[in-house]
Amino acid sequence: MTDQVVRLTYPVSLLSVPVINQLIRRYDLTVNILRAQIGGEDRWLEVQLAGNPAVIQEAIDWLISQGIEVQPPIT
Repeated sequence: MTDQVVRLTYPVSLLSVPVINQLIRRYDLTVNILRAQIGGEDRWLEVQLAGNPAVIQEAIDWLISQGIEVQPPIT
């Protein structure tokens, strides 16, 4: 088991979609929300994804396919 921290930037169209819930159910990952800014022009979450490294990569690919930008966290 490993973990990876990423920043998820949402398009406005996905703000009312339960993406994190779908992510947890679909990929059986542990998701820890570390920081968030939702509102105005800022729509991002920094999350820690914990699980199998291959599954984490599949989950990231799925997030990207949903229209979410996935980046390393900004420090």
